[in-house]
Amino acid sequence: MERDTHFILGVYDDEDVLLHAVEKVRGSGVKIHEVYSPYPVHGLEHVLGYKRSKLPIAAFLFGMLGISLALTMQYYMMEFDWPMIIGGKDYGAFPDFVPVSFEMTVLLAAFGMVGVFLITSNLKPWAQPRIFDLRSTDDKHVMAIDLATNSSLDLGKIKEILTESGATEVNNKSFE
Repeated sequence: MERDTHFILGVYDDEDVLLHAVEKVRGSGVKIHEVYSPYPVHGLEHVLGYKRSKLPIAAFLFGMLGISLALTMQYYMMEFDWPMIIGGKDYGAFPDFVPVSFEMTVLLAAFGMVGVFLITSNLKPWAQPRIFDLRSTDDKHVMAIDLATNSSLDLGKIKEILTESGATEVNNKSFE
């Protein structure tokens, strides 16, 4: 069971104002929980301080697993399980293994990336999403600040920082 969480939401109309607001809010020592936007905002992840994703590393590792499994499977089948001479070639002719190896590499890399993405994003079929403001799916940008991680700061001070940074609205939101 999750704990009760309380947030302060800053609602912004413009993405440029939002980018400058994130810099100002982070510069004043407030930790931002998340920023929700109806469309991708270029440069927002850098301003929020997100690190580069490790998803390409997972894709490479799953691709290596795919090519290893494909080559092992084909070599075992052609050399030991059911050896066949095709076109006068050797049993373990590796050029013949290229198409299947490529397809298995792509398949396992794709499935692996989807699985890793779902796990790291905490997207479970039974999870209930937190909807901070429905307008963030339409035309507003919402900056959510968790009060538990900013307990050393005054509530009024956080609201003042959000208002000064260009927020058109500052609201409180609680989840049980």
